[in-house]
Amino acid sequence: MPSRFEHRATFAATADDVLSTLVDEAFLTARLRDIGGKSAALLDHQRSGDSAAFRLRQGVDANRLPSAVRSILNGDLVVEREERWRGFESAGKATISGVPAHISSRGQLTARGTGSELWIKAEVKVGIPLVGGKIEKVVAEQVTKLLAAEAEYAEKWLAERS
Repeated sequence: MPSRFEHRATFAATADDVLSTLVDEAFLTARLRDIGGKSAALLDHQRSGDSAAFRLRQGVDANRLPSAVRSILNGDLVVEREERWRGFESAGKATISGVPAHISSRGQLTARGTGSELWIKAEVKVGIPLVGGKIEKVVAEQVTKLLAAEAEYAEKWLAERS
């Protein structure tokens, strides 16, 4: 059974400004450089009207991983993520190299007072008998930490440009 989790981030900036930042190629490139981990890269980026889509790669050095995850990986953890935005709603998916794992997500950016809030609901599925559930929980924890770090990075980026 997949592990489900949610993440919420609040921003002082408007939903329009946050969305514009979250799908901006320069922002994504800088974020990956600064907090994307080993071999991070923006692999594809498209933007048209109120839609945007991008694909990126992020990495985690093997020695920074919990032993349960290290035991099934042969080397570093490499995650490929894809996000698609239409207006203020997103859909995402991610895969982990060398692991039969899949992450899917839905997000919504809404106005909250003078700022905004990003809400993400996600699901992790690891197809390994006996240990898959344990690994799903570790992955969900790590993804939640990553989403928090990315939101903090976006908040700082927005503050520096206002």
